[in-house]
Amino acid sequence: MTTEMMKVIAQENLMTHIEDEREKEALKQLIEPLNVWITSASCLPCYHLIPILTSGEVFGMHTEISITLFDDEKTEEYLQILVAEMRDLVSPLLQSVSICTRVEEAFRQAHVIIILDDHTDKEVHTLEDCIRSRVPLCRLYGYLIEKNAHDSVRVIVGGKTFVNLKTVLLMRYAPNITHNIVAVALGVEGEAKAALARKLKTTSSCIKDVIIWGNISGNSYVDLRKAKIYDYESAIWGPPHFSRPILSLIFDSEWVNKEFVATLEELTATGKQFGAILAAHSIATTLKYWYHGSPPGEIVSLGVLSEGQFGIPEGIVFSMPVKFENGTWVVLTDLKDIAISEQIMTRMTSDLIQEKLVALGDLIHFQPYQSETRSTKRDEKTALSTTNDNQEIQSVSDVFVSEHKDSMNSSVLQEEEKDLIMSDVDFSDLISETNTKKPLSQEPVNEPEGKTVEQ
Repeated sequence: MTTEMMKVIAQENLMTHIEDEREKEALKQLIEPLNVWITSASCLPCYHLIPILTSGEVFGMHTEISITLFDDEKTEEYLQILVAEMRDLVSPLLQSVSICTRVEEAFRQAHVIIILDDHTDKEVHTLEDCIRSRVPLCRLYGYLIEKNAHDSVRVIVGGKTFVNLKTVLLMRYAPNITHNIVAVALGVEGEAKAALARKLKTTSSCIKDVIIWGNISGNSYVDLRKAKIYDYESAIWGPPHFSRPILSLIFDSEWVNKEFVATLEELTATGKQFGAILAAHSIATTLKYWYHGSPPGEIVSLGVLSEGQFGIPEGIVFSMPVKFENGTWVVLTDLKDIAISEQIMTRMTSDLIQEKLVALGDLIHFQPYQSETRSTKRDEKTALSTTNDNQEIQSVSDVFVSEHKDSMNSSVLQEEEKDLIMSDVDFSDLISETNTKKPLSQEPVNEPEGKTVEQ
């Protein structure tokens, strides 16, 4: 073959390759990416969440995504820097990234919406003001989601203040997608697993099936009755799938009832729970399960709308055990031996019901639940039964997590229930109103009492 002939063939091969690449690019443009919107995108959890979303770990290695960062105009300079960093990642799955500061454009064709904590000021307000302040923004978001988002949109609510309340308000104002709105509870679950792992000198990833009941950012019940530990170094060994009940390995009931509770209480009081990394990881993991299913046989905690399961009052968002499969979630109502006492249920539901009533204007004052036996202190012990054979612990301590302290730093938005004309609403004006409105009271707020261990 002559040199000239080789050149001709090489040129033809090059042209064919270029044409193939153009066809691939054209087909690529026809494939709609997964549109992901993140609210309050200037907050720190968003910064940690972006690399996880673009890695392919959450939506899959063959799913291209488009991310829109939604926030007010005051944060635009920071968001531009964030966009530049995202492009520097050179992620093959990130088809595009954009910024939105115009409220009427929010959630356009969104397939996934991640709701992070909204902007807050530093003034101390009454608890009732903090509760009511959630209504205008949730009403606005609910309207925009139903108006602009994709019909099959999935909304996931994170944060560390009034998570259940924000979720139920979004459901109220976006009633057509109620089943596709959930609250992240894996942050509390992760903190509990980490505390148990430190006690047992193992890693938290080896601990499964810790159930979080109730108010994710308030009165919750950490249930260890189904909790298991895998790959634990002890006298009894087994294959990788072999597990042992957590409560059969913790013989120190004093630790379960006092130190374990105190550890979670300290994390809550200092605001260290739901740190930015934990918040991002919890959201990403929940989304991953939602799209690809949770590990077979594993119990996952999730805040969902109650339909009366487990005796929970209907109409409130409540964290309960679920499993993810086939792109949706199912409440595990068939679990055995997880009945919750009336006293525990009343304690958990009372605050949630009151929060909803106060937010909607049906109740003026919020009264934290106080049981008739509230004089008992945190050092009370839960009755733990033992077997005659091995004296292993068989029951669980009732662990409550009460947290409203961070809520005192919440913003105050306008209380009046009125129709919003979305085309005239400016997101920055809404935030500006939050930062300028004076509190109704500067007196100290009576916060709900802290964690306890019920007998």
